[in-house]
Amino acid sequence: MLKRHSFELGQRVRLVPGPMDGKLPQGGYEIVRLLPNDAADREYQIRNALDGHQRVARESQLRREATPTPT
Repeated sequence: MLKRHSFELGQRVRLVPGPMDGKLPQGGYEIVRLLPNDAADREYQIRNALDGHQRVARESQLRREATPTPT
């Protein structure tokens, strides 16, 4: 049985690039597509909140963004 994606479309995430990923813009991203694959590390197409560029990231590179608490 294949593992399901942990993140959903439209969800805000933070990219944490690995040492071999070079200088990728960190910070806020949005999940724009769940990519199909057979690997254990799911993949996503994400869009940077600041520059709008899209890239592919593995689930292990993503962290949930803290949601602001209502005041």
